[in-house]
Amino acid sequence: MTGRRRTVSTFLHPSLRPGRATALTAGAVALCASLTAGCGVIPGATGGSGDDPIKVMTWAPQDTDATNKPGMPAMALAYAKWINGHGGINGRKLKILTCNDHNDSVGAAKCARYAADENVVAVVGSYSQFTDSYSAPLEGAGIPYIGGYGVTNDEFTGQMSYPVNGGQPALLAGLGKALAASCGDISLVRPDSIAGDELPVLLDSGLQAGRHAKAGDQLAEEDATEYGDQADRALRNATKDPLRKGCVVPALGDRTDTFMDSFRRERGSFPTVRLATVLGSVDQTVINATGGADGPYEGAYITGWYPPASDARWDPMKKVINEEAFGDNRIDPADAGVQTTWIAYTVLKAVLDKIGDGDVTSDSVRRTLDDGLRVSTGGLTPTLRWTRSSTLAAVGFPRMVNADVTLQVVQDGRLVAARKGVGGLDGTTDMTRTLENADVQ
Repeated sequence: MTGRRRTVSTFLHPSLRPGRATALTAGAVALCASLTAGCGVIPGATGGSGDDPIKVMTWAPQDTDATNKPGMPAMALAYAKWINGHGGINGRKLKILTCNDHNDSVGAAKCARYAADENVVAVVGSYSQFTDSYSAPLEGAGIPYIGGYGVTNDEFTGQMSYPVNGGQPALLAGLGKALAASCGDISLVRPDSIAGDELPVLLDSGLQAGRHAKAGDQLAEEDATEYGDQADRALRNATKDPLRKGCVVPALGDRTDTFMDSFRRERGSFPTVRLATVLGSVDQTVINATGGADGPYEGAYITGWYPPASDARWDPMKKVINEEAFGDNRIDPADAGVQTTWIAYTVLKAVLDKIGDGDVTSDSVRRTLDDGLRVSTGGLTPTLRWTRSSTLAAVGFPRMVNADVTLQVVQDGRLVAARKGVGGLDGTTDMTRTLENADVQ
């Protein structure tokens, strides 16, 4: 990916409702052992850092007419509240600054300048489409960007970026590989934009890895209020072969729901097709709202970065949410943004534990990451480790260190891990080799 920077936008509009925090219970003692190395308060100053709180920032768009991710800063605040309630990190409190980038470039730049003015040591677990706006202020201040959502390709190129997932590239390549074995003709419905131009290349890389023909590329306006024509054309293309069930892949981000309204009206005139998409365009909340087992997503393949929310590996995160943000409707454990923020703060804590009593600054955080720190996320991702250049540098993703994709399927109205097909029994596969062969330059 060279030339003009490209941005891929996702996904949902979570609702907001005031939450409340409950008192800590005895169960938090067990969780303490899994999250903090010794939860007792450590008296005294920590090296040259003094007793001041460790300041970090989490930002995301909220209260906009487009993509909203209020669960990400809410998850950050809940995490800090839990950590601080158990002695902090090396005896120091964790202070979270939050910022609303309003889903525009001006807001993103303001958030980045705010982070620099406040001397935060990192921006952690955040979402913004506007890398061009926030990267220069962060880089100028030497502030690392840990665990962005993976919404822009630039998150996989910047030397101060430390992504925890494979972003849209891995999701689409993984979806293509999954569909290659089970679909006839495939229709991709995607935005008619520079960002959208990247999507067929990534989906086709997975299809070609599975010896499948390229998908039909159906362009659609990002801000359309209905998609009847696009749904009709997608269905016509996907049902050309009467002997094999075709597949339709809507990849319209926030407009996926709008497309599905049109799709449901059109599909009755065509043979049955299978739906497939990426997590974020569709999640359990959307599946529930559209009829569950009787809705249009039943049987759909959906690729994600992490295990399903029902997996026991998410239990520590759920405990923190229950302890510190019970009733806060912004925080959905099944939301990929909330999950990414949790993993990003897992990385931050590993960094701070490694620094120990030393000075905690943006420089020391960055040096610790660059020195080859290995971070375990309890099996939610592979062990994370950032080096000067990853194996995917040749195709434009030098900072991508986790290309794992989980294949999930909607069964009886619930998102569950696929039990066969791509990735074997656990429904997980590493898309590194597939992306290495993608024509994304």
